[in-house]
Amino acid sequence: MIKVNLLPHRQIRRAERQREFGLMAALVAVAAAAILFVSWSYIHSKIQAQQARNQRLQDEMARLDTEIANIGKLKDQIKHVLERKQIVEGLQSDRNQAVLILDELARQQPEGVYLKSVKQLEDEIELKGVADTNARVATLVHNLASSTIMHSPNLVEIKAITNAQAIKEYEFVLRVTLKRDAPPTADKQTPVPAKG
Repeated sequence: MIKVNLLPHRQIRRAERQREFGLMAALVAVAAAAILFVSWSYIHSKIQAQQARNQRLQDEMARLDTEIANIGKLKDQIKHVLERKQIVEGLQSDRNQAVLILDELARQQPEGVYLKSVKQLEDEIELKGVADTNARVATLVHNLASSTIMHSPNLVEIKAITNAQAIKEYEFVLRVTLKRDAPPTADKQTPVPAKG
């Protein structure tokens, strides 16, 4: 019988397998390193893109905050201008009010009534004066109640005094409210043009 020694053949096969295993392990390691590098590059580029986006958003938010502050300043300026406009309009509408009040007082003042002072407190006028009789004061109150620019006369005080010539007079304090013009209302609607 022939004896064949298989030991070297087995060792050679084992050595080839080890070499193939080492080569496969090296290829797997290279492939894993390549995949890790590509993944890291992709993630890094995404992070940089997101950071750039975040920076743009922060810059835009800062710009918008500045614009909002400017808009707030403009609103304050507009408010002040509107307040000034209302004051000017009020002065414009009230500029001849004193003349109208004095003219109306002269028309409504009965004979025998003398005014010492006329004082306006916003929408109210305080009249101080003297009259010959109580009836003259009552006539003044009645006349002011039917006035076109005044209403609600209120006799605050009346007292009898004797003047330097020893004549009996009646000092009075009277308050009357001014009528304010109602703001114009839009009762009339603008006509809608007919389509034709």
